[in-house]
Amino acid sequence: MAANPIQVQLLAQGAAVSPQLHRLLRDQIIRGEIPPGARISETEIASSWSVSRQPVREAFIKLAEEGLVEVRPQRGTFVTLISVPAVMTARFIREAVEADIVRLIAERVDDTAMSLLDLRMAEQHALGDDASAEDFMRADEAFHRSLAELAAQAAVADHLEILKTQMNRVRHISARQFSRERLITQHSEVVEAIRASDPDRAEAAMRLHLREIVADLPGIVARLPHFFEGAVEAPPPQQPVAGA
Repeated sequence: MAANPIQVQLLAQGAAVSPQLHRLLRDQIIRGEIPPGARISETEIASSWSVSRQPVREAFIKLAEEGLVEVRPQRGTFVTLISVPAVMTARFIREAVEADIVRLIAERVDDTAMSLLDLRMAEQHALGDDASAEDFMRADEAFHRSLAELAAQAAVADHLEILKTQMNRVRHISARQFSRERLITQHSEVVEAIRASDPDRAEAAMRLHLREIVADLPGIVARLPHFFEGAVEAPPPQQPVAGA
């Protein structure tokens, strides 16, 4: 696949270059702006940002450690395909963690917690039809991050962020193709269960929400098979979640 144009953004003066390049390239890969399979050039990136090749090389090393690029000897550096098994593993772990998180909040909910959750829902509802997938993803991430913080589990959210790298690549594709209103409605169901101090209902709502990707992934892979690696198994018949 031909090299994809890199979106060049200003680098902060006085800050280390390599971490900035890593973050910018990582974000572009996860958002799909640099698509799976694209070849990226150390020389071209260094030239685009007017930096030496060393910080670019260091950024590539970090991206390779995260499974986002791979170096092919004599051929170059390529953005990895999205790993279906990694996506499903991350989803499984995320469901287990976030189901417990919303239970904790529902068991001790107070006015401060509800004010924050109502604010997060208002932010999502305020997104117009012309809002980008990135706008929606930022609002979605803020909602889930706030849940972790309300449960005093911000560190867990940090660990999940690393784990769900491949999953986030799929979520950005999904946010451009599927109904955001459905996801916002599911968030609202989680919030209302918390407001009612109903841990079972909150857990059930969160589990159903995080299983959306199981239903969506086969269709996404069928439309974009060149973006993925690993087999996609047909989802099993949907079973009721306890408390639903």
